[in-house]
Amino acid sequence: MARSKNKGSQEVNAGSMADIAFLLLIFFLVTTQIATNKGLTLLLPPKNEDDEPLEIKQNQKNVFKIQINSADRLLVEDEPLDDVGLIGDMVYDFVLNFGSPSSTKKGNDEVSDQDVYNSLPPTMKSYITRNLGKDDSSDGPGAAIVSLKADRGSSYEIFIQILDQLNAAYNRIYGERVGLTDEEFRKLNRNDPKEKELYDRARVGIPKAISIAEPSSQGG
Repeated sequence: MARSKNKGSQEVNAGSMADIAFLLLIFFLVTTQIATNKGLTLLLPPKNEDDEPLEIKQNQKNVFKIQINSADRLLVEDEPLDDVGLIGDMVYDFVLNFGSPSSTKKGNDEVSDQDVYNSLPPTMKSYITRNLGKDDSSDGPGAAIVSLKADRGSSYEIFIQILDQLNAAYNRIYGERVGLTDEEFRKLNRNDPKEKELYDRARVGIPKAISIAEPSSQGG
């Protein structure tokens, strides 16, 4: 008897392919790291409970003003500035000006500007005596405020560069006060009791008063 020549068609069973593709998709979703911009870590003041703006009267000579327009051009103390790298030295001189140091004890540490001056090492006192003490600059570290304001069209990069300059200026002040460089001060381990004491002593009476204003509309 002749055998049938009709053979069943050979097919690949693809029923499980969808399951495999789904498992691969889940695997890549779980294991892939997606880079995200975390922004800046800044401590903002608490919201006023009355929802009304607080009116603070501040002598303008105690406010060091930095403005960035939408073209990333700078106005520092109402004068154009092309070199961002100069801001650190300008802020250093502004904070330590001691134009009219107050004897009033302020803050949690109950320290006056005169107390701060008396606590400075001879090298810093000598620099202040020779170069600072101007009538048109800050009265002292306790009154000095650095104001940074940017137009909405300004770049993230220029904003970061200026913040780096501001932080470097304060770290330089704190470091020199306790015999360290700004880099050594920045690297102090605050979990170590001795280094924490050094860190706190460097900052007593010299608050890092950096005010970041709400961005304004684009300017030219």
